[in-house]
Amino acid sequence: MPRVTVILPTYNWSSVLRYAISSVLRQTFTDLELLVIGDGCTDDSAQVAAESGDARIRWIALPENSGHQSGPNNVGLREARGEIIAYHGHDDLWLPHHLAAMVDALQSSDADLAHSLCLMVPSDGESGWLLIPQPELGAYAPPLCVMHRRSLTERIGGWRDYRELGTTPPDVELWRRAAASGAALTFVPRLTGIKFPASVRRDVYRTRPHREQEEWTARIAADRDLEVHLLAHAVTERSNLMESWSYRELLRGFLRQTARRMRTRLRFSSESIDAIRRYKGL
Repeated sequence: MPRVTVILPTYNWSSVLRYAISSVLRQTFTDLELLVIGDGCTDDSAQVAAESGDARIRWIALPENSGHQSGPNNVGLREARGEIIAYHGHDDLWLPHHLAAMVDALQSSDADLAHSLCLMVPSDGESGWLLIPQPELGAYAPPLCVMHRRSLTERIGGWRDYRELGTTPPDVELWRRAAASGAALTFVPRLTGIKFPASVRRDVYRTRPHREQEEWTARIAADRDLEVHLLAHAVTERSNLMESWSYRELLRGFLRQTARRMRTRLRFSSESIDAIRRYKGL
């Protein structure tokens, strides 16, 4: 049995999917299975998932799009064989040490959930925003930089439908539910993930670009000290250092940043998730 199950939902954006898969296969920690879950895909995502020929990858096709990653994430939890669960986004990237650092943190602390630093890359070419999780302030990492024991969700339940949660995003609700259950959380002081929020990239599901992921993949491969360089830049650019923002607040910040282009300011709710889906081209 693999030690770690990586759950990677995807929907009709195969040009970025191959970079996400590559960032999993380039991990220094290799005892894993990768569940690529097609959320009602009608493009060539299945072929992209198979093209590496890596036996650790399993393609799971869902017949209809669920509208949010919570649906395929729950499928992944049911199909997982690993004792530890990690989440990935089809348009995001991991640094090569992500799994090794997170697994080590869970082992050494005997925690139920670990979360790390995540670099959020805006769409306008500016420097990324460093998201620092602070659970005591309701600030959690996005799923890309969270890992938990499978026994945790078996005990407290999995992801809930965003239409049932009001103003709380499903990932934040899950992390809060874990903390409220008495689960032990541990912070990993490493930058391990690069996130490209689709919610601030208009029509990406129509245009399906991959330039950013291609450039960052090359940058990760070329610079063995990229983590250090990115953290140093974040420290010197303190205006971009998000020290106590929850993921919901960070999303609101990104939305405010793009309000001039969108001509509206969205509140995070089930209605705004639908609006964000339209903005992304879904």
